[in-house]
Amino acid sequence: MVNLSAFIRFHATTTPDRIALTYDGTEVTYGDFWTRIQKAAAILAERGIGPDDVVAAFMKNSAAFLELAFAVSHLGAVFLPVNYRLAAEEAAYILGNADAKLLFADAEFATLFASRNDVITVDDDAQHELARLGAPDKPPEIAVRQPDDPMRLMYTSGTTSHPKGVLHSYSNFYWKNMDHVMSLGLTRDDRLLVVGPLYHVGAFDLPGVAVLWLGGRLCVLRDFDPVDVLAAIQREKLTCAWMAPVMTSQILSHPDRDKYDVTSLRWTIGGGEKTPESRIRAFGEFFTNARYIDGYGLTESCSGDTLMEAGKEIEKIGSTGRALAHVEVQIRDDDGNVLPPDSEGEICLRGPKITKGYWNDPEKTKASFFGDWFRTGDMGVLDADGFLYITDRKKDMIISGGENIASSEVERVIYQLDGVADAAVIGLPDERWGERPVAVVVMEPGKTLDYAALAAHCRAHLAGFKVPKELFLRDELPRNPSGKILKRVLRDDFAG
Repeated sequence: MVNLSAFIRFHATTTPDRIALTYDGTEVTYGDFWTRIQKAAAILAERGIGPDDVVAAFMKNSAAFLELAFAVSHLGAVFLPVNYRLAAEEAAYILGNADAKLLFADAEFATLFASRNDVITVDDDAQHELARLGAPDKPPEIAVRQPDDPMRLMYTSGTTSHPKGVLHSYSNFYWKNMDHVMSLGLTRDDRLLVVGPLYHVGAFDLPGVAVLWLGGRLCVLRDFDPVDVLAAIQREKLTCAWMAPVMTSQILSHPDRDKYDVTSLRWTIGGGEKTPESRIRAFGEFFTNARYIDGYGLTESCSGDTLMEAGKEIEKIGSTGRALAHVEVQIRDDDGNVLPPDSEGEICLRGPKITKGYWNDPEKTKASFFGDWFRTGDMGVLDADGFLYITDRKKDMIISGGENIASSEVERVIYQLDGVADAAVIGLPDERWGERPVAVVVMEPGKTLDYAALAAHCRAHLAGFKVPKELFLRDELPRNPSGKILKRVLRDDFAG
């Protein structure tokens, strides 16, 4: 049986008193977690949820988030975690496109969905245990799921004006677990810090729930705060973590960092940007028993396709490591031809952890594959030893604080402003966030635009992290002979 709750039931039967997770000062054993999952599943079943129904979560990190994810699987339904930083308009598109049957939303976000009648509000009390909402007495049976059945639906920014729904099967998820267990040397004694948002594959999947698969422990923090992270590592003797680069930077620069014992930590996986040598060295100087692991992956592959190997960090500086056991990586040209080592081209992936396609979108699915090789849209180089180097993003994706921002999504909103003749959104280097989005705009004759008006308009339609941080006005934008805006030229022009 591939249902997610099956392995929790196994640990609840064999080691019921072992700690599965901690949240906000509360320890939850595997026995308790199994009971909670059954109660949460009963809540869903009472509301008519069954196999293949889509259940969405617009929630921050909590014990309830994990209970819900496992309970949805328990019934054979499909889990849809939604980025809680999105604006109401963006969230509404995702929920509608996915045909979500039920939505769980933290109380602080409830006003965004006031017009919907399919929303269950998760208050502070229920964030600690979902059953506090009131659960029927009789738990439902575990639904039998097959490896190719859908487990999760995740929306990712892309080249179009709207995000695409990535389908993850149970097979994708379990092969991902196996690869991460092998490459990271995970065991049931590992204790993972979960401080990145659980709607993101970094927190949920890298290695995320794979630690529970083995009977290990998750330490779930609701929000990121550098002192909270340091205190959690000391208090719970945490061994591993996934953190966005901006998180690691804030910890390394915090004035009180030396007050905490962090010697239990063995490794941290970074994500979202190429890591400079200075940060790798600074990490090792503070976390004396741990190493910083660069990696490459994406939502379509359940994260973590290449990881840097121990001892190669400086020798292969700038690389995101080599492919995992069941992942193949090739560099191809625009026609799909395989390129030799040290040649730049599109990064293509193949393996059982990679999605079969996008939700109800056969055209985008077909365009994203060369045969059975997934086209990532990222540009890179493989050296003769098989180490991957990311060189550019073919999709014009901006990565700010670990969050993906599709420039086309922001441009669509900017074009709604009166008088905008031409617009391009690019990412510029930022010391804190890795990149920051900025807008380069051409106005119609006689029309004007200032930053305050641009920001206010974008904030009304987009998540805050997508709002451009600067506005540049130009008479025209650089284009190639076919009319495509040359964003690389813009990035070079404004980088200084």
